[in-house]
Amino acid sequence: MSFPTDIGIIDTMIGFPHPGKMKETYAFITRQTKDRESKEAFSFPVEYMYKQVPEKDLVTDDPVGLTLSEMDRWGIERGLVNVGGGGAGEEALKRYPDRFIASAECDPNEGMEGVRKLTRLYETHGIRAVTAFPAGTFPQVAINDKKMYPIYAKCVELGIPIFCTAGIPGPRLKFAVQHVELIDEVMYDFPELVFVTRHGCEPWADLAVKLMLKWPGLHFSTSAFAPRYYPKAVIDYANTRGADKLIYGGYFPMGLSLERIMTEMHDLALKDEVWPKFLRENALRVLGLDR
Repeated sequence: MSFPTDIGIIDTMIGFPHPGKMKETYAFITRQTKDRESKEAFSFPVEYMYKQVPEKDLVTDDPVGLTLSEMDRWGIERGLVNVGGGGAGEEALKRYPDRFIASAECDPNEGMEGVRKLTRLYETHGIRAVTAFPAGTFPQVAINDKKMYPIYAKCVELGIPIFCTAGIPGPRLKFAVQHVELIDEVMYDFPELVFVTRHGCEPWADLAVKLMLKWPGLHFSTSAFAPRYYPKAVIDYANTRGADKLIYGGYFPMGLSLERIMTEMHDLALKDEVWPKFLRENALRVLGLDR
């Protein structure tokens, strides 16, 4: 089956442009990089990986409206965006509550205050997910570090998933805290946790598949990868035993345009029955929006 165009896609990683403020926006990453290119030359910390960074060319006084127009153009019904601390995510949720889904970034270095903050955002904004970037925390906190355990426990208590970057990070940061093998201990200790990997798990995609076979709550999202580069092991798994484990995530406007993603999607070799789960149903289930 070819890529369906009328499915009402749920994008589990979409954002808003920051005209003139990219360096400021990504300073939380570059503050711990050491190479000169990351600190001085790049507007976006991983632009060396992409032929074009869409955000660099977007000029608008309405970032929310721009993202929404792109969603409408490419058949994206709803997008998962971070809230907390003001900004475009909260504006989007207020202006278009039927088009955006709230999530919240976590910082395990904040201890219990960080956990209480998640509770407040759940109560005030109805967050449906927590997001984590282990290599981007400062200081870094590993996926299986005990500083993360109160956050995992809170996710289980609230009945919401955590979306966590795993694999070699794109920014020039140390990778050990994101090794895919660390997920095994977390799933062992929190069998009720719904854990969704972000950013490919490379070069350990085969290991990610083995762990998904092992742990019912473990899922894989396709964020930050153009479809032609989705790991073959993950696509093969989705076409066999893992149709319920693959979740679409984009990377607009950070590193990929929706035009590129959706154009390349036409060549993705997924079975007929996998497409609706990948593009919509799995995300709705994981986010608790199918009830």
